[in-house]
Amino acid sequence: MFEGNSGKVKEMLEEIGNDHITNSAETPIRDNAFEMSDKEKIKSIQNDVSNILNTLGMDLTDDSLKGTPHRVAKMFVKEIFGGLDPKRKPKLSTFDNNYNYGEMLVEKNITVYSTCEHHLLPIVGKAHVAYISNGKVIGLSKMNRIVDYYAKRPQVQERLTMQVVQALQEALGTQDIACVIDAKHLCVNSRGISDIASSTVTSEFGGKFKEEAVKREFLDYIKIDTDFD
Repeated sequence: MFEGNSGKVKEMLEEIGNDHITNSAETPIRDNAFEMSDKEKIKSIQNDVSNILNTLGMDLTDDSLKGTPHRVAKMFVKEIFGGLDPKRKPKLSTFDNNYNYGEMLVEKNITVYSTCEHHLLPIVGKAHVAYISNGKVIGLSKMNRIVDYYAKRPQVQERLTMQVVQALQEALGTQDIACVIDAKHLCVNSRGISDIASSTVTSEFGGKFKEEAVKREFLDYIKIDTDFD
């Protein structure tokens, strides 16, 4: 399909990556992604990291670098990309809203640590999540955990925002979910344009949160100063 146009295709893909464009709310994961065990993945990635460092000219016999390939591989599989494994998805247990709380509930300033899938550099920021109960409520920590789960994978911020909303909509059985994420992308801050001051804000509003008054109430909530230090 792209025969004879490899240069143009490469340029197009580079542009998509630099502009942080995504084309799906689903993380692009192969069907056979979990056929290898974590131990096998760590061993394979360790060899790849060793090759990268050797290619860059690093001396892996140095005491400071000897363990780096294994540390990086273990970090990839067990930590910063651990959210790729569906077995690690938190259980989103819900409860009956017996106290009949009918206003929105907002969990703000949830820490986001993710990784840009275009350059594998950190995304660091805050997420603000809200829902309006239609008969079910969810533990507060579960909202933090679902943000963390979807953040721990190669990501684009737009997709992360949508995935958080969709997961909570499914768990709570309501469309009335909202999420706003404000984050810095080190692929912008530390390379390319090297703009250290800018951040990226994304939002996803479902159900009643699409109504202007409800959306405004949510946005006003997340502006409230809750620094108790």
